[in-house]
Amino acid sequence: MSLIKGTVVMVLACAALLAGSPVQAGDMSCQMGFQLSGWSIFYKTYSGSGMVHCSNGQSMHVQLRAKGGGLTFGKSRIDDGHGRFSGIHDIHEVLGHYATAEAEAGTEDSAAKAQVMTKGNVSLALTGKGSGWNLGVAFGAFIIEP
Repeated sequence: MSLIKGTVVMVLACAALLAGSPVQAGDMSCQMGFQLSGWSIFYKTYSGSGMVHCSNGQSMHVQLRAKGGGLTFGKSRIDDGHGRFSGIHDIHEVLGHYATAEAEAGTEDSAAKAQVMTKGNVSLALTGKGSGWNLGVAFGAFIIEP
């Protein structure tokens, strides 16, 4: 009888360890809600904050920055932004510098954004609606920090 109890305890302990271990590749998805605002006159600078939630239950508050340059002019604010990460094995992989390239044109009430960016094997697709105006082409970095 004690052998059965010992086996049950060992199976339950293994199940608890597996439940807390990182999710295997392809099984983890992470999403981010965010706010972002800024301006551009040749040089582009935006900042904001967000919250990342992953399918394994992990979550993290993040600070956002976008910087770059090009032929760009504008000022805008995104209040209801959404991001979807792919290629994630651990929530901390969302942090870092993502390469960006964008062309945009919008007026006061039509500031909408859709953009895909990469950082190695990790990709991030952003969408959002807000207010402001913008016109131009820019290259730069989108930075996610803890």
